[in-house]
Amino acid sequence: MQATVLMSFAVAIASLALFAWMASEMREGEVQHFDLAVRNWVHRFASPAMTTTMEAFSFIGSWVLGAAFAISLAVFYKLRWRRAATWLIVTMAGALVLDLALKYAFHRPRPTPFFGAVPGTWSFPSGHALFSFCFYGVLAGLIIYRTRSLALRIVIWCAAAVLVAAIGLSRIYLGVHYPSDVLAGYLAAAVWVTGMVAVDHWRSGRSK
Repeated sequence: MQATVLMSFAVAIASLALFAWMASEMREGEVQHFDLAVRNWVHRFASPAMTTTMEAFSFIGSWVLGAAFAISLAVFYKLRWRRAATWLIVTMAGALVLDLALKYAFHRPRPTPFFGAVPGTWSFPSGHALFSFCFYGVLAGLIIYRTRSLALRIVIWCAAAVLVAAIGLSRIYLGVHYPSDVLAGYLAAAVWVTGMVAVDHWRSGRSK
């Protein structure tokens, strides 16, 4: 239990330090070369089929995610997994606060999209990356906690990781986010989720 708490806090602190460094580099314009190089490289693979696929993944990171959140809560309450439902609610509420606070704190303008219109919100960090990491990552963790099969656990973790990565990549491919926005979204989510895990295990240990 103590090892889990220490590890979770260590990951949270490391993620926070990396986020702070990236935010500082972004404000000073030091990530511009990296962002443009990655954007241009990804855009080289553009095709009608790839664009359709990336739009689908982007959709999974927004409207589908919202629907999946509502369905997951309904299923959890039906199964009487109230602790899991509470975890999911707190996770997504915190993600929403983080997304809004960070976007308005940094006020980074959006890049010129390769496909579609410019979204009406600020660019840093990517909300799709942040929300998908929090929701699909925590959902996978909650299900795995109640799954005995090791093989199934591995499949669930891999599926969640691939889905979260694909959603982040879709935002870069479509050109609506810089790569550093997506990485910052993942880091912000990692701080929030691992911090919650650490506090939850610490409180559980104290209550015994």
